[in-house]
Amino acid sequence: MSWIKESNRPKHLLYAIPAGALLTILFVAGLAAGMEFKDKQWGGKWDWLDIAATLIGGLIGQVIQILVLILII
Repeated sequence: MSWIKESNRPKHLLYAIPAGALLTILFVAGLAAGMEFKDKQWGGKWDWLDIAATLIGGLIGQVIQILVLILII
């Protein structure tokens, strides 16, 4: 799991948690693709590991959302 500590992947993971908690994992997938598209347009490269880090954060957020909904109901 050392790949998650490279580059700005911790930020991808952390910023995706609130998006996953407030919205859905599908929204987070769109965010991940959009961030990578932006990186590519600015001369970077498409990085699937950045997308994976974002989706992991979104999954954590989605689990938090489900747990909150279970507690409310």
